[in-house]
Amino acid sequence: MPPGIGLATRRRPDILRRLLLCAQRVYHVPDLLAGIHDARRRPQVSTLTVLSSVLILFWTRMASLHALEQTRQQSIWRRWMGHGSPSADTVGRVCAQMELPELREALYRLYSRFRRNKVLLRPRTQRVALIVDGHESSASYLRHCAGCLQRRIVSGGEEHIQFYHRSVMAQLQVGARTFLLDTEPQMPHEDEVAAALRLFLRVVSRIPRAFDVVLVDGLYARAEFFRAAIARGKDVVAVLKDDRRDLLQDASYLFATIPPIRERNGSTERLMWDLDGFTSWEAMERPVRVIRSQETTTWHAQADGSEQTRVADWFWVTTLSAARADTRRLVELGHRRWAIENQGFNELVEHWHADHLFHHHPTAIQCFWLMVMMAYNLFHAFVDRQIQPTLRLRHTCLYWASRIAADFYGSIPVEPWCLPP
Repeated sequence: MPPGIGLATRRRPDILRRLLLCAQRVYHVPDLLAGIHDARRRPQVSTLTVLSSVLILFWTRMASLHALEQTRQQSIWRRWMGHGSPSADTVGRVCAQMELPELREALYRLYSRFRRNKVLLRPRTQRVALIVDGHESSASYLRHCAGCLQRRIVSGGEEHIQFYHRSVMAQLQVGARTFLLDTEPQMPHEDEVAAALRLFLRVVSRIPRAFDVVLVDGLYARAEFFRAAIARGKDVVAVLKDDRRDLLQDASYLFATIPPIRERNGSTERLMWDLDGFTSWEAMERPVRVIRSQETTTWHAQADGSEQTRVADWFWVTTLSAARADTRRLVELGHRRWAIENQGFNELVEHWHADHLFHHHPTAIQCFWLMVMMAYNLFHAFVDRQIQPTLRLRHTCLYWASRIAADFYGSIPVEPWCLPP
């Protein structure tokens, strides 16, 4: 294992080099990528070379394949792959022919290596959660491909057809650690829940003992999704919205007749209600449990110091019994679903350019999403395990990302004619 990055260094350490060494020697990423193939018959550029280039693309937070192509001749490529980087057209064309099942299998194998290296330690007091949610990655009125979904948008009195892509992501939440596991595209003429059900069945068949409970939004509060999870020994916690109006009304009526459980967490005061045995959800073959959390958060405005208040009212429906998770733990579980928005979609879109269409092809889009998930997992494992705690507390992940980009571009040789006289 390469040494950690400490304070006692005479010169600034090369963070990118240490990240590459960690990926090679600790997690054996070249071996993972070597088992992935594409549909080309006589490739001149190996699949491993293309996928290694894509990892560098995301670790340095480049926003396009053309930015990657401009760095083809710098020394970092020879140290990482033994030769220069492929062109932008080659990367896009190869990713459009990638074997996605093999790429997904590489992510599952990376998860197993994280477990063996104690990167993901199963907590004793918390349940490991699989968070499933959908994300719309792109939309256009002009460009489209065979995998695009369509919807009609009325603007200025005229109706237009908009093309967009939507996929469902599965994320493991192991204590405070996050592991982006898999993604599944939503196909034309199907809804998001159908894609999520395919994704869940694939995950639970591949790693059935990796998680205990599935956390989903109110859109997934459907009988077919709940029954699929129950049949495979998993519990579900879903946000309860107006889609289940009968269940929501019955729960609201009964909660008004019992005193709430009061709890204060910092500046937030919670009033919690918890009842089991609801049969208002007729499509379900068993009673369900409903929890309500009314949360009042107070803070002082920075401008004038006045006290501000925000009230949020949450309802969840679950198959977990009170013996397996009390009211407080279940409310915490319900709020942990936001991890896929904060540590998942928001970070990937804002800082990793995951929504950018590097190559507009349904297979290429999925390939780049799976690769940015792998790059994300490796980057955060590197920061958590290879950088000393003193430095981790002093700097954010964005700082280490900027250091990686600086090391990458700092290795580019400057031509004499570029320098000022």
